Amino acid sequence: MCEVFHQFTMGLRVFIKDYFLGFWDYETPKVMVVKNKTLGVIYRSVQFLVIAYFIWYVFISEKAYQESETRPESSVYTLMKGTAVHGDDILDTVEYVQPSEGGDVISTTLRREVTYDQKQGTCAEHFRVANANCTKDSDCVQGEVDFDGHGRRTGRCVQYYNYTFKTCEIQSWCPIEEYAAVREPALVEAINFSVFIRNSIHFPRFKVLRGNIKDASTKRDMHKYLNKCHYHEEKEPYCPNFRLGYIAVQAREIFSELCETGGVIGVFINWQCNLDLDPSHCKPTYSFRRLDLRKNQTNSGYYFRFAKYYVKDGVESRTLIKAYGIRLDVIVHGHAGKFSPIPTIISTVTAMTSVGICTIFCDWIMLTFIDKNEVYSGRKFDEITQEPQVQVNHEPPGPVVSTELSYINSFGSNHSDLSEGVPL
Repeated sequence: MCEVFHQFTMGLRVFIKDYFLGFWDYETPKVMVVKNKTLGVIYRSVQFLVIAYFIWYVFISEKAYQESETRPESSVYTLMKGTAVHGDDILDTVEYVQPSEGGDVISTTLRREVTYDQKQGTCAEHFRVANANCTKDSDCVQGEVDFDGHGRRTGRCVQYYNYTFKTCEIQSWCPIEEYAAVREPALVEAINFSVFIRNSIHFPRFKVLRGNIKDASTKRDMHKYLNKCHYHEEKEPYCPNFRLGYIAVQAREIFSELCETGGVIGVFINWQCNLDLDPSHCKPTYSFRRLDLRKNQTNSGYYFRFAKYYVKDGVESRTLIKAYGIRLDVIVHGHAGKFSPIPTIISTVTAMTSVGICTIFCDWIMLTFIDKNEVYSGRKFDEITQEPQVQVNHEPPGPVVSTELSYINSFGSNHSDLSEGVPL
């Protein structure tokens, strides 16, 4: 047991000694010319791909020579314009736009379901509410509140309005919406409504402030221009007025279907600014996409409820309105870049270093697939542990003259030339 432990200790000492001495070895690459056309074609092809990648993608496409800013400061103001005729009524923006003050979210009502003349009282619960159907009073628990229902149960079982079956009576705003709501026709004129979107963006790192509205010499000219123009990607890129019909088409939606179920559409404003050019070239681009899930009927569409309260015959009453419409979420993305020496140096050094991958790749191919009888590997790897002995004036051999390179491990620095695996 002691002998095994002694051998282990000696072996560990030798390993540590060799590792420590080998740590101070110096390695240098050996220059070897391999005249093999297959390997040469592979080497130059890989070099070309690496250089093309850095020139085209890194420097031209990604502009890696620029300092960039991706979190700009932005503000959005929206305003809906348009007038619609609804029966004998004339509807303006106060009637169908929420919220009226504008912001990065704005919605317009396209269809309404109205429950008129609701009052606080008792009435029958809707039959689709859980445990609402009954045959006698004992089926209804007094004071029970179902959060999927419409109010608090009184403990009575009553006839469901004009039907023959019965449901539990509740205390609530009566009559309930599901029974008394009146469905109004869709506001088809809304397809011509226009949305005014004003956006300003600031890149604080570069001290650049831009807006999406075309500059004008006077306020009068600006007002005149904004009243007449409608956005067009090529003809009017600086006009901030967007027709609802145009937005629906760009989002690949059918406007008549949106009138029935409503929907949420994202208006994406993208600023891609190359500040090596004049800031006037920094222009926004717009894209539109449906945001709510159309496949999931429960989560699709967009609607909201609000009420108009009034006093009738001394009793507080209300008109409940369930409004279906389009909600526009304005989302701003910005990216600005400008030349800077630091990212340029880093990208250039990275490109030059990556070219060295070609040599490593071709060495692996040469030593793994092309090596003929280990001729390449024999020439590529040398180990020098001691300088050759030096003889002076052909005298009898004397003591060995050692130099500072004695016992140094390295890869030889001599120049070799191989042609098809045969040393020349």
